Amino acid sequence: MPRKRKGRPVHGWVNLDKPAGMSSAQAVAKVRRLFDAAKAGHAGTLDPLATGVLPIALGEATKAVPYIVADRKIYRFAVRWGVATDTEDAEGRVIATSAARPERDAIRAALPGFIGTIVQIPPAYSAVKIGGERSYDRARQGEAVAPKPRLVTIERFDLVEQPDRDSAVFEALVGKGTYIRALARDLAVVLGTVAHVTLLRRLAVGGFRADRAISLEKLAVMGHSPTASEHLLSVETALDDIPALAVTAVEAAALRHGRSVTRADQAFCRDLGEGVTIRAVNDDRLVAFAQIRDGGLRPIRVLNFD
Repeated sequence: MPRKRKGRPVHGWVNLDKPAGMSSAQAVAKVRRLFDAAKAGHAGTLDPLATGVLPIALGEATKAVPYIVADRKIYRFAVRWGVATDTEDAEGRVIATSAARPERDAIRAALPGFIGTIVQIPPAYSAVKIGGERSYDRARQGEAVAPKPRLVTIERFDLVEQPDRDSAVFEALVGKGTYIRALARDLAVVLGTVAHVTLLRRLAVGGFRADRAISLEKLAVMGHSPTASEHLLSVETALDDIPALAVTAVEAAALRHGRSVTRADQAFCRDLGEGVTIRAVNDDRLVAFAQIRDGGLRPIRVLNFD
């Protein structure tokens, strides 16, 4: 006899302001329980040390997670000069020190060198997989792990303030897969010293912003009240970068069953181009994410709100 799925069919996004000291998975579990949702996930992992925007998807919104994860992110973070740790943040063990402290002008002069598409080596204590295992799991077992370099994009990297000679605060607008701890580490190397991140706050993930985020404490107080539901955003929240295309009821039914459809009027598909991902919408409701193929639409992820 199949197991009965726990939870209700709740669909939408919660723009959570994750607290420090909690993993992203723990935050998702708490929000899922608060909404009694059958399914939940998140867009973009935050380290336990970090706070700020963690978009949590409930129900069919989980099918939009890959598109939100790919969005640009804004971080504000503090760096401590002269001390390196094995985790590259304040939770790690000290592995190196330096007496060198960079001056403000030197810091500002170094920042443009990180703008654009750059090569970055993820921290050893990161979620990237090495030989099928998470890098942080192998590092915690004492292995000397070496994650592969990757290309990441930094659009903006600014020095916000320098409270004292030992520390500095930065803000960065980055693309998918960027590790802020690695960014701080590499900046320190260029400046002739070592460093680690002491504070990390995510200010935005695409259209999800910190000034509109809600804390776990507030959600918990609201419980299952109508007020809590006001903080459940629509599935299409922050998907404005993906073009929307209205489809007929017949086309919607075909897409929902995983079948491709050929458009009678192919101008929209032709203008966007082959392989572009779109949102197929019927009667103001998201039906599927689809790709333009041969002038028609091929469903990638189909949504079911029933």
